[in-house]
Amino acid sequence: MPLLKVEHVSKSFNDHIAVDDISFTLDAGVVYGILGPNGAGKSTTIRMIMNILVPDKGRINLFGASMNEDLKNRIGYLPEERGLYPKMKVADVLTFLGELHNLTPADARQRAMRWLERLDLAGHAHQKVDTLSKGMQQKVQIIGSLLHDPSLLILDEPFSGLDPVNTNLIKDIMLELKNEGRAIMLSTHMMETAEKLCDRILMINHGHLVLEGPLDKLQQRYGSQSLQVEYNGDAAFVRELPMIQKADIYANYMEIRLKDAAMRKEFLKIIADKLDIISFKSQKSSLNEIFIREAGETHA
Repeated sequence: MPLLKVEHVSKSFNDHIAVDDISFTLDAGVVYGILGPNGAGKSTTIRMIMNILVPDKGRINLFGASMNEDLKNRIGYLPEERGLYPKMKVADVLTFLGELHNLTPADARQRAMRWLERLDLAGHAHQKVDTLSKGMQQKVQIIGSLLHDPSLLILDEPFSGLDPVNTNLIKDIMLELKNEGRAIMLSTHMMETAEKLCDRILMINHGHLVLEGPLDKLQQRYGSQSLQVEYNGDAAFVRELPMIQKADIYANYMEIRLKDAAMRKEFLKIIADKLDIISFKSQKSSLNEIFIREAGETHA
């Protein structure tokens, strides 16, 4: 049984359709990415899962049941907006957040200090929240979502305000949690980061589903192979080859997109007979390329 099951969920605000008929499931030990630009419907979807917003249509099950107060203690939620008390000290606010999830004050403080040490914030434990940088506050809020050892972690734009070093630190923690069997839902517009982290993805745009499924299968199905070739010789003939979808040819370098990735070996054999090949590199489409292409086609 999946930890989370979203079935044909829709949500509108007046005449604006924020989410339109979205369905997906999330299993233990999976990092699931909800991807799309700002305003795509990612946060609205998450708020419906957390029962902050009620869907107009559809059904959401968590751990085989509808959301209730007991289930909230099995979920770690990082909202897009910061929800820390600015005048409280860091250790105190984390202890309070732990108590909200039924931890004892002593256990909550012990866990808070352990996580602060892990995220290089131990020296700031007794500072007030509003004296911290935005990146530090983001890390404190992430700790608040982890303190109670949730089975399901829902992170809405977790890398907001983080520099590359701290982004990598949070990515490492997420992968550790995944390896422990926890389910992680990650909402982000940073597709390059999602590409490195996620096992499955949901792409949405203007509230509509664009693509959903395992990352590797989506890249195989919707991606294309870009070939970069360095060579000596006259490559003008390449444009006329039947397997070519697009060819950008320069003096001794070309970028090629094939109609079918399976034609790569045949293409290489043809050009090797006529050109002096210096280097040959194949590269999959990025998630960003796939999203732009598929979202554009879906909503043209």
